[in-house]
Amino acid sequence: MPQLPDDLDAVAVRRWCSLALEALGRERAEIDAINVYPIADGDTGTNLYLTVESAAAAVEAVFAAHETGATAPATADAVRAMAHGALIGARGNSGTILAQLLRGMAGVLADGGDAAHLRLALTSAADAARQAVAHPVEGTVLTVAAEAAQAARGEDPDLRTVVTAAYEGARAALARTPEQLAVLGRAGVVDAGGRGLVAVLGALVETVTGQAPVRGPRTASGNAAKTPVTVDGGSVVGLPVGGTPVEGVTEGSLPAAGLPAGGLPAGGLPAAGLPGGGLSAEGPLDCPEDGGAGPAFEVIYLLEAGDEQVARLRTRLDALGDSLVVVGGDGLWHVHVHVDDAGAAVEAGVEAGRPYRIRITHFATESGHDVRVQAEPAQRAVVVVVPGDGLAGLCTEAGATTVIARPGEPPASGELVDAIRRAHAREVVLLPNDAALRHTAAAAAEQARTEGVRVALVPTRAAVQGIAALAVHEPDRGFDEDVVAMTAAAGATRYAELAVAERQSWTMAGICQAGDILGLIDGDVAVIGSDVPHTARTVLDRMLAAGGELVTLVLGEDVPDSLADALEEHVREGHLAVDTVVYRGCHQRAPLLIGVE
Repeated sequence: MPQLPDDLDAVAVRRWCSLALEALGRERAEIDAINVYPIADGDTGTNLYLTVESAAAAVEAVFAAHETGATAPATADAVRAMAHGALIGARGNSGTILAQLLRGMAGVLADGGDAAHLRLALTSAADAARQAVAHPVEGTVLTVAAEAAQAARGEDPDLRTVVTAAYEGARAALARTPEQLAVLGRAGVVDAGGRGLVAVLGALVETVTGQAPVRGPRTASGNAAKTPVTVDGGSVVGLPVGGTPVEGVTEGSLPAAGLPAGGLPAGGLPAAGLPGGGLSAEGPLDCPEDGGAGPAFEVIYLLEAGDEQVARLRTRLDALGDSLVVVGGDGLWHVHVHVDDAGAAVEAGVEAGRPYRIRITHFATESGHDVRVQAEPAQRAVVVVVPGDGLAGLCTEAGATTVIARPGEPPASGELVDAIRRAHAREVVLLPNDAALRHTAAAAAEQARTEGVRVALVPTRAAVQGIAALAVHEPDRGFDEDVVAMTAAAGATRYAELAVAERQSWTMAGICQAGDILGLIDGDVAVIGSDVPHTARTVLDRMLAAGGELVTLVLGEDVPDSLADALEEHVREGHLAVDTVVYRGCHQRAPLLIGVE
């Protein structure tokens, strides 16, 4: 059993994120099943899970970057990473609000993690989330957050008392949500987003006290509430979670009955003609909002913009649709809105700043039932993770479905699952192109297999290995034969990259200073240089000393073409019969990637 913390330090924040992810993993299907507001699309639990997964991954990255190991990272670094991870990975209406809740808490907990700071953090979180929603509605996660903060108020200096009070306040508020929001009462369910927040606060209780709290919302009389689940035909039955049902809540039917609890498969919304990059589309869904038809699209994107531009954006998007939530700050925002004109929502983002990771979901109704219109799936597809826009274009031209890994923002397993769904094939070859993504890719592959897709994970460790694998891909041959050929091509490709040292460090090649150019071969520092051209030539010579027939160079955004010309000439002069191919990687982390086959 881990040592119980006296305050929320970095280690406690790490454990909180881990326990919250476990809790949402256990309860995801149940939360999905009760998702009827604002859109009955059966994915609130999944969206919350993916949001916390991104937050947890960001915290783990902070610990991984902490080189000494003697002490933990600073609390401020951990909580800010948690908030940033949640922001960039937020999914859906509920995930976006949770990201703002965590951001509100992080702003206070960065200064201290004792009981007094936690009380203030809970209040700050509830206020920040409410302000982020264009038209707050009672009986939702906003109400649950506010009641949790209210219950935690007082003068008790014990952290465990504050955390427990917040959790119990949230449970009591959750039990009352069907009385506050008519659509919940008619369906016989509590608010799905609020249920997710209770799970996250329950993980905080376990972090601080060492004991997992009793699951489920509570009524005023202290009894645990029932949570409905969908069954064949879409009826809702009471699933007891340790007590009697919520008073006044009757059994009913979920408007989105029959939606899969594990998430929604990708569908057929064409992305053509919409501005911005990185569009993904999902199939149509039934979208009643309190019994009526709502907007046709959900639009989500990250946005780099200033405060004034975002203020104007809020006004414009509010006029276009509903369920508007804009969270973030310091130049980076997460935008969520439901609209009928998806193109206009994206255009508004383009005018405000630089939108990316654009995600559009199409809702549609036919006779009040969920209808999915999809083309017949392809037999085979390739999903590849790439470090920049340039390689994304190259891989797309080769027929692959791409996921862009931006600097400091590795994709979560949910993004890879989404890409597999977008590929819309019976068989998928997944190329993660990063050793650090091995476990994430494996989790995504396992999830896709549960949805009936045959997935093979080729453990590519660099983008140049992915390019080599994609070059030999032949969809007309047998699946196993194709996977073996792609794996062999990747394995025969040695990889290297150039990086700029951020600080003085010990490396396999000696001590480097901040600003030095590092040449990494197969993941290890092999060369320390003072400039990119000289270091690149040295790396090439070391790699080609073992032989090779083809050199692949992938240039970063700011690297001039003259460098590629010079390196090509260097290869021709020193290594006969070796060909060179050059690609532009654009917004990639490293100034130069090198592959030798």
